[in-house]
Amino acid sequence: MKIIKITIVFLFLFNPMFCQQIMDSVPKHETFTVQSVNLNELRTINVWLPKEYITSQDSFPVMYMADGGIIDEDFPHVANTIAQLIAQKQIPPMILVGIQNTQRRRDLTGPTEVESDKKIAPVVGGSNQFRLFIKSELFLEIEKRYKTNSKKGILGESLSGLFVMETFLMEPEMFDYYIAFDPSLWWNCMLPFFSDHSKIEFFFDFKY
Repeated sequence: MKIIKITIVFLFLFNPMFCQQIMDSVPKHETFTVQSVNLNELRTINVWLPKEYITSQDSFPVMYMADGGIIDEDFPHVANTIAQLIAQKQIPPMILVGIQNTQRRRDLTGPTEVESDKKIAPVVGGSNQFRLFIKSELFLEIEKRYKTNSKKGILGESLSGLFVMETFLMEPEMFDYYIAFDPSLWWNCMLPFFSDHSKIEFFFDFKY
């Protein structure tokens, strides 16, 4: 049985990480676009490569993130953090793939029966299509462009963390590692998380 790991990190509002995130410089990265069939729109993808990528013939694992834009999103902070962790030999070298948002609340939320949820944006509940875009389009594009191995992870914060959790529950084999920072588990009154998922082995890591 494949073991899938998930880390859930709950953060306080004034956690120093948020202050550091504002000051992060934009690291060297590559940007390309994908005309998505499933989303019927052009999506911008940002890719950060570790320095080992240039000098090695090895293939690398890939970490995906939904809040992957450069301006007002988390890509610079996450890329710089991963670079630091690699330099400290705390994690292996990996590729970071950031998906820039277009309609964040549409893509990162699943269907909801709660009326107040439906008021946060003109369109919500599009996570299935967004997940299909990642699985059937973006995976193939990244594998075509870069030296990747079979290991994949996904991370996200807030609504993006909700998407990470939902993906873990609905398609656990899609990624090997799931990291959710302060996920918006209030969505749809947490109904998806009360279902029976006894076939999945959970690894919860609560950090304050």
